Amino acid sequence: MKLWPLLFVTLSLSACGLRPVYSGGSHGAVAQALGNVAVQPIEGKGGWLVRNALNDRLAAMSGTGPGYRLVVKLDDNISGFGLRSDAAITRERRTLRARYQLIDEATGAQILDDTAGSDVGIDVVSSEYATIAAEDTALERLSQTIADQIVARLARFAARDKGR
Repeated sequence: MKLWPLLFVTLSLSACGLRPVYSGGSHGAVAQALGNVAVQPIEGKGGWLVRNALNDRLAAMSGTGPGYRLVVKLDDNISGFGLRSDAAITRERRTLRARYQLIDEATGAQILDDTAGSDVGIDVVSSEYATIAAEDTALERLSQTIADQIVARLARFAARDKGR
């Protein structure tokens, strides 16, 4: 196996200033900052799912205690858009949007205000149970996606804030 192409790629990336966000592993600056984020309760079933997903991702980080508070507000919407000739809906779109704010516990200052969002299509079938199950599954997937977007944005903010 030739290592020259791999070595070239590695050197090229380091030359342009690209560095891993989580350098230093769980004891790095970004992981320390993310480990200090306390997620506030979020309303509704979607809120419960998003908060659990955020806590799962942030719990893996090592911090010295809550130094930041993350406040999240969700907007969950289901709209029908596929119609048959008898005006029955055949397709739905579930959209989950989150507005989140990172607040410094020591000063009470809002240091980040951003949004995250995603949507998914759902087939509406003749079984009401199957449609409800599909809507719930869509909400679970969207909650994971929203949590990933929020944690990625917090990591970019922490990396920039730590002077990287």
